[in-house]
Amino acid sequence: MRWWGKRPSACSTTPIRCWIGWRPSAASTRAAFYGLFPANRVGDDVEVYCDEQRAEVLAVSRHLRQQTEKTDFPNYCLADFVAPKSSGKADYFGAFAVTGGLEEDALAAAYDAQHDDYNKIMVKALADRLAEAFAEYLHEQVRKLHWGYAADENLSNEELIRENYQGIRPAPGYPACPEHTEKATIWQLLDVNRHTGMELTESFAMWRGRRCPAGTSAILRASTSRWRRSSAIRWKTMRRVKG
Repeated sequence: MRWWGKRPSACSTTPIRCWIGWRPSAASTRAAFYGLFPANRVGDDVEVYCDEQRAEVLAVSRHLRQQTEKTDFPNYCLADFVAPKSSGKADYFGAFAVTGGLEEDALAAAYDAQHDDYNKIMVKALADRLAEAFAEYLHEQVRKLHWGYAADENLSNEELIRENYQGIRPAPGYPACPEHTEKATIWQLLDVNRHTGMELTESFAMWRGRRCPAGTSAILRASTSRWRRSSAIRWKTMRRVKG
């Protein structure tokens, strides 16, 4: 296992905004916010610290370990790829949230009121694709510029689609990070509501426009794997810890 503990070039949150024209008479705001934070692993959890002194814990990102019994491979947990606190190594945790269009719902509703199903569907589909593309672009900027652990990366579009870059961006609710409540940790760290207008519902669904939240990790792509099942014991333990 190799630690990717290179200090980010900017250990702070930075807003990125741009405009895209849906139609000549309408526009939608896309917004993204990311943060890079000092962090270390404690068990299956990642402690995120307020500053480089690493004395005050800002938040704790909790993860599930693979539960399927294996013979040839270890049962990974995402936290395994962050340097343990006991090692004395300085590591980092990245998180971001992006939206493909804050006005998408209102625009789709306007088309719906006009019984224009085609444009209603197209607005939602385009916003979804924009959110994914924006996440891809932001991840590339973080790897090459803001965190800088892959400053010399020069991949073609085909290579990006095949995810030939170093690192991953696991999102809460997906197999590697199945706990949806971890979105609340990202919202806390980045103050997502204030900076992007995106909100979480009481069931941790994202609301307002097409959106993607994720954590970023500077770990080798080859080391990632899928979480098929998690034991009831681990789920209950996480629920107890999270309250």
